[in-house]
Amino acid sequence: MIPTNYTKYGDFILLGLSSDPHKKIALFVIFSLVYVVSITANMLLIVITQLVNELRTPMYRFICCLALLDVTFASVTVPKMLIGLLSERNYISYAGCFTQLYFFHFLGSSECFLLSIMGYDRYVAICHPLRYSQIMDTKTCIQLASGCWITGFLYSFVHTILTSNLSFCASREINHFLCDMPPLLKLSCTDTKTNVIVILGLGGLAAGASFLLTIISYFYIISTILQIRSKEGRYKAFSTCASHLIIVLMFYGTIIVMYLRPQSSYSMEHDKMLSVFYNIVTPMLNPLIYSMRNKEVKSAFKKIWVRNFFKKR
Repeated sequence: MIPTNYTKYGDFILLGLSSDPHKKIALFVIFSLVYVVSITANMLLIVITQLVNELRTPMYRFICCLALLDVTFASVTVPKMLIGLLSERNYISYAGCFTQLYFFHFLGSSECFLLSIMGYDRYVAICHPLRYSQIMDTKTCIQLASGCWITGFLYSFVHTILTSNLSFCASREINHFLCDMPPLLKLSCTDTKTNVIVILGLGGLAAGASFLLTIISYFYIISTILQIRSKEGRYKAFSTCASHLIIVLMFYGTIIVMYLRPQSSYSMEHDKMLSVFYNIVTPMLNPLIYSMRNKEVKSAFKKIWVRNFFKKR
């Protein structure tokens, strides 16, 4: 039964990470720096992969897509969060809230699917090296990348429609720094059982299928690497997928804890901390992991740096 004091439309208030003015200033400085580093590192990775001919391979096309997703993913929530850290009350309109919710899950789920495709790409490169260019041609890469975006679009559309149909009580305060499904469900004064079932069912299916594909890919990758006789050959093969494996573990680990845990163990404070890592820190770490652990990216960066330096001289 819906209370008489509920409203369906109106502004929400994002309570953010802290109400302490001193902590808010410190958080603003920290997250501003993280956001700038994230955008700069990802944009630099995109530029390098487009300018250097040696990096115009399927693996780097997918890395470029990942960097683009990270730029847009962080930009959906971080600027609004930074504004809130400088304001007494961080208002967000009903339409703005669900627009943010939609793009947050659209980009996040697209990245989830893209990581599984990148795992498949590494499987083909290591397990079928002679057929790699034939299997992972330009047309196939475009189709796989497009499939990630389309699937992400549909996945987020379902969740956004279901959540937007809820009614909300007189309190409009969202105990979070973004409009996400768990805090909105907690704020709703209507039955949310269907939403919870869809989150666990559809979310589990999407994340589970993507993770399973990644696990299968790495099962064959590791089996193939172990069959390589030379130590140097094994190291070289593993180094081509080590960066991707680190990012996969960080991404899926956070997703599982955030959305696929029992509702009885849900904690808003823990959820906010996980969201900070998932939404702010991870987009910064992804390009750094790829650039620091990848000799080809470092070599390409040095080549561009030296070429531009001598031009100026």
